[in-house]
Amino acid sequence: MAYATQGETIAEFVNTTKRFGRVLAADRLNLKIGKGEFLSFLGPSGCGKTTALRMLAGFEAPTEGRILIDGQEVGAEPAYRRPVNMVFQHYALFPHMTVAENVGYGLRQRRPRLAKEDIAARVTRALDTVRLGDFGPRRIWEMSGGQQQRVALARAIVNEPKILLLDEPMAALDAKLRGEMQTELLSLQRKLGITFILVTHDQQEALSMSDRICLMGKGRIAQIGTPRELYDRPANRYVADFVGRANILTGTVIRNIGEHALVRLASNHDVVVEAPHPVSPGAKVDLAIRPEALRLATAPQPGLPDIVAKLCRMTFLGEHVEYLLSHPALGQLQVMVPRQAERALPGVDTGHEVHILWDQGNGLILGQD
Repeated sequence: MAYATQGETIAEFVNTTKRFGRVLAADRLNLKIGKGEFLSFLGPSGCGKTTALRMLAGFEAPTEGRILIDGQEVGAEPAYRRPVNMVFQHYALFPHMTVAENVGYGLRQRRPRLAKEDIAARVTRALDTVRLGDFGPRRIWEMSGGQQQRVALARAIVNEPKILLLDEPMAALDAKLRGEMQTELLSLQRKLGITFILVTHDQQEALSMSDRICLMGKGRIAQIGTPRELYDRPANRYVADFVGRANILTGTVIRNIGEHALVRLASNHDVVVEAPHPVSPGAKVDLAIRPEALRLATAPQPGLPDIVAKLCRMTFLGEHVEYLLSHPALGQLQVMVPRQAERALPGVDTGHEVHILWDQGNGLILGQD
C-alpha cells in the first residue's frame, strides 16, 4: 500500500515537548505521519509513546512545539473537535447499552442531529465492516474479549475519522486471539485506507503490523523506519537491544573494506561486519549480530572465524531451538537454529563445547546512543 509520499502528510509533530511538572515525558518530537499509513509508537513503559498519542488525540496539550493534523495546528483544539478517534486499552464500552447503541453513541452526539435512519445505516455498515453484522442487539457483557474489541473499533470508525488512534488495544487478549486480531486489524486498515497509529510495547506486534515504527526511549525518538530497517540496521545499542534479540559485542576496527569493516573482537577473532558510517582504524566500536545470523557446528569451517564456546542451555521454541553459549572473552551468546539445521548437531548437550560460525559480512557496527 502506498502512503506518505511527499505532500501527503496527515499529522505532524514539530519540536513537540510535554512536561508534567519536573518530568519530561516527551522531548522535542519531530515526526511526519503519512495519509493511509500504519505507524506504531513502540517502546518500554515510561518512554513517552502514550504521551505522544494523547497529545495527538487532544487529551494532553504540548508544553512547547506544535501538532498539526491535515496541515492545521491543533495544539489548542479540544479532543472532540479533532478528526481523530481512539480505541482504548480497556475499550471503554457502555455496559448498559447494546452493541448497536455503543457503536452509534458518537453519531447521536452530533449537532445538527443526524436522522435516526442515517445513524442506523451507518452503524450497520460499521458492524458489517468488523464482521459483527448480526450482533447489534446484544449486550456488551455477552461478548467475548475479541468481539468487544471489534465493537470498540466499529464505534471508532463509524465517525469516519482521518486518523484512528489505538492505545495498546490488544494487551488484554490471550496470545492466540491477539494474533488473530492483529491480522484482522491490519486487514481493516488496508480496507478503510485510514491512518492508524498504534501504541504498543510488544515488538512483535509492531514488526508484524506497521508500515513504519517510531521507537522511543526516555521521551525521545530513538529511530524511525520500516520494521526491516529497525531490525536489520538499528541506529544504536538501544534499538538493537529492544527490537528483536541481538548479541552486542565490542571490538577494535582494523581497517575499512568499502561499506564494511574488519573488526577484531575481544577474543582476538577478526570478523567482517557492515559499517553504515565511517569508522577509523583503532576505534573501539559496539557491534550487533542477530542470533539467527550465527551458526553452530561440531567442527570448524575453513575460511570462517571459529569461536569455540560452551553450551549452557538449549530452549525448544517449536520451529527454532535457542542455544545459550558462554565464551570467556565474549560473555554469553545467543544462537537461533532452525529445526532442520539442528540435525547437524547430533549428540550436542549442555556442557559441551561447540563451534560458533560467523559468516563474513554479518553483523553491524552501531552508532552512539
